[in-house]
Amino acid sequence: MYYPVVRPRRLRSGENMRRLVRENYLRVDDLIYPLFVMEGENTKKPVESMPGVYNLTIDQLLAEVELVQSLGIPGILLFGIPEYKDCTGSGAYAENGIIQKAVRAIKDKYPDLLVITDVCLCEYTDHGHCGLIRDGEVLNDATLELLARTAVSHARAGADMVAPSDMMDGRVQAIRQALDDEGFSNIPVMAYSVKYASAFYGPFREAAGSAPQFGDRKAYQMDPPNKREALREVEQDIAEGTDIIIVKPAMAYMDIIAAVRDNFDHPVAAYNVSGEYSMIKAAARMGWIDEQKTTLELLTGMKRAGADIIITYHALDAARWIK
Repeated sequence: MYYPVVRPRRLRSGENMRRLVRENYLRVDDLIYPLFVMEGENTKKPVESMPGVYNLTIDQLLAEVELVQSLGIPGILLFGIPEYKDCTGSGAYAENGIIQKAVRAIKDKYPDLLVITDVCLCEYTDHGHCGLIRDGEVLNDATLELLARTAVSHARAGADMVAPSDMMDGRVQAIRQALDDEGFSNIPVMAYSVKYASAFYGPFREAAGSAPQFGDRKAYQMDPPNKREALREVEQDIAEGTDIIIVKPAMAYMDIIAAVRDNFDHPVAAYNVSGEYSMIKAAARMGWIDEQKTTLELLTGMKRAGADIIITYHALDAARWIK
């Protein structure tokens, strides 16, 4: 049957009617808030290209974490900015590295907050790449041991979950094995299984100081036109032991989020990345869009595409708006 017998507008007549038949909801429970922590004291350094985002010393980080907890956001994703960098990224796996110290401080004061740590070398290497370098090439297998050491050091400091973002082949297996061998079999892995070599990462690289000093990351991050490859990456990471799958970025890759959701039963996290965040903030500052409505529409779209979890710099604002 069709119009005039069928009238879809009957179920759109008022807010309560729309609530009754609404198919997807964005909840505070869905959100993870990324945070950048650096060495020093009493410093909250603005990231110019990401309004509202800061590089924080540990004392300032704890104040931000208190706000996260008060809003009911279940977890944070930590990125470290070391004082010194070297060719092997040794600050990533140092027992007294910036992430390790931050995790211990957070868990001491907020033991129930879910603390997830980014596992990669790019913030810690003087060349800005995600692995060891030889003759201008990023070495895959030699990097795996360092990534595994990093994950174990994070777990030892008290991290609840580790999130490898490097895109080295086999890193989930190496990290899972290392965690198990060290008695951390209950620590989940949330892998950046689908991470594209995207133009949307620019502001993050300013925040983390992780821009490559030569070349780019296209040899190990995924080529944006590819979709079937994303499913192969996910399948491999699941076989190696990942517990949660990340798709990154989110906005231009909602078809990938949907494909991953349709093909796999694992929880799926969408990473609403820095460039996506900054575009919203910039347009809102110019008065071209309604920031609240646009942000919530965008994040709800990620849920509709199939994301169970959304990693987003909008998390604090979104939590306030949802509440």
